[in-house]
Order: sequence, then C-alpha cells, then structure tokens
Amino acid sequence: MTSSIGLSTRWADCLRHNERPTPADLREHLLEVHRQQTGFTETCATNSRDARGRNSYEWLLEALDADCHGTVLDLACGSGPLTELCHRRLPQGVQVIGVDMSDEELALARRRVPAEAATFHRAMAQDMAFLDTGSADAVLCHWALTLMDPVEPVIMEIERVLRTGGVFAAIVDGDMRSTPCYEAQHRIIFDWVRREFPRYGSIDLGDPRVRTPDALCELVNEFFREDDIVIEPSVVRLVGDPRTLAMQAAGFFYASFVLSPEYHARMLDDLERDFATRTADPAGTASAFHMPLNRLVVRRRRS
Repeated sequence: MTSSIGLSTRWADCLRHNERPTPADLREHLLEVHRQQTGFTETCATNSRDARGRNSYEWLLEALDADCHGTVLDLACGSGPLTELCHRRLPQGVQVIGVDMSDEELALARRRVPAEAATFHRAMAQDMAFLDTGSADAVLCHWALTLMDPVEPVIMEIERVLRTGGVFAAIVDGDMRSTPCYEAQHRIIFDWVRREFPRYGSIDLGDPRVRTPDALCELVNEFFREDDIVIEPSVVRLVGDPRTLAMQAAGFFYASFVLSPEYHARMLDDLERDFATRTADPAGTASAFHMPLNRLVVRRRRS
C-alpha cells in the first residue's frame, strides 16, 4: 500500500467547508483513492475468512450455479480478485466481463486474467450501455454497492442486463453490532476522522440504505418485484499481530484516507492498542479483526 494520506479532493473539501458534495465529487474522490491506493481492499478481503474458511469473494461466488452461467458480470471489479476466482473456479468457457471506473484498478485486473477468459470495460455502474439487455447470466458485486451514489440507476442497470433465471449477488456491509470488536475499532477510526472532519457521517460515501438489510431489501424489491431476494449475514476474521492488523483494518476504510499524516498515525496507534487487548490464540501472540458482512442474493424467476 502506498502512503498517500490526507487526500485533497473536492469531496474532502466539502467536509472541511460545510458544503454539500455532488455525485461527481464522490466519483472524483473514489477515483483518487483508487489511483493512489490501487488494490488496497484486496489484501484484507482475501485473507479474512469465515467459520468455514471462505473469504468474501469465495462466499459471493457460491451464490452461482456454475453449470447455468455462461456470462458473468463482475461489477466494480477493481483489481480483479473476483474475476480471477471466476476464471479458476467456473467451468471452462464461461465468459467474465469486468467493469470498473478506475483505469489503475483495471490495469491490475487485466494482468491477472488471460485475455480469452475475461473482457474489461471502463464504465460507471449507472450506465452500461455497451451490454445488451438480458446478456448476463449472473451479476456479482463485491463490497462496492455501498459506495454507489445514486444507487437506483445501478440496480436498474443490473435488472436490465440480467436475463430471466439469472442471479444477482452482492457483498455489502453487515451489522457492526454483531461483532463488538469491530464496533469498537470502527468507532476508533471514525472518532479520529470526526476530530479532523466534524461533519463526517452527515456527509458519507454512498447510499445508507445499502447498509441495513431491511432498507436494502426494500430498495432492491423496487426493481425485482417478482423475484426471490435473500440477505444472509456472516462474519470474516483476519488474524495477525496488532500493528499489522491496525494498518490493514484502517486501510479497508475509505474514511481513513482523508486523515492528515499526524491524525492517521495517532489513529493507528489507538487501533494497535485495541488489537493488543484482543488475543486470537491461547498463547496471546496474535489478535483478530472481525468484519460483519451481508450477502444479497436475487434469483430472477423464469417466465
């Protein structure tokens, strides 16, 4: 991970000056994060495992019936970990389409998947006009739906490109109250962000409805009224020494990248102290970072 802290973007300036950011400001901020921190979510997400030993990419892929999906859309594919997993685990001949708005992330994705196995497009999730209606057997979105604003056009596009009988599955934030350790560490990060940016929270990334199951189900049901919608909770765990966990946990939160170097360093110190109090093995030599998550699965009914 690179060391760019205290990102200077229009979205961050809105936090400083009590102004309301626009969707364009949000996009520019996210692009800058991914320009300077390319692939930053991948390490934490790949190495965090649930009680059955699966990471969140693997759990997401399990929503598919591998024999029924010839074309899979990896929406907001980032650096391509899910695209690569699709290539390795789905039957030969399945075509994967990766879509992301970041050139830097797409460059990484293209290097990890053979050209004949996947195609990549730089585009916004709100407008995928290059895809025909009903052209995707499955749409997967790993931990990115939370950031999309406005989110309704995204779900509308997913509904348009997903064929009858297809599957839409997404990993989104879970209920932090289900894992007290995570709630405490989340509070440490956001307390430091609010010390420097008091309005953080009133201005947030993405649509808050995606973060709660009932609101998310209601939102998705607006576009998939006749289809089966299920939201399943889980928790993944990352084990390591307190300092490493502090850096990886902070790096998983977009909020941490607006902090100045001084505040960022002090936040990491507080996180490290918290992890040091939470041992993950009998010898007390390791700690654990627990992340709650939800898996949204929409199965389109056949006509």
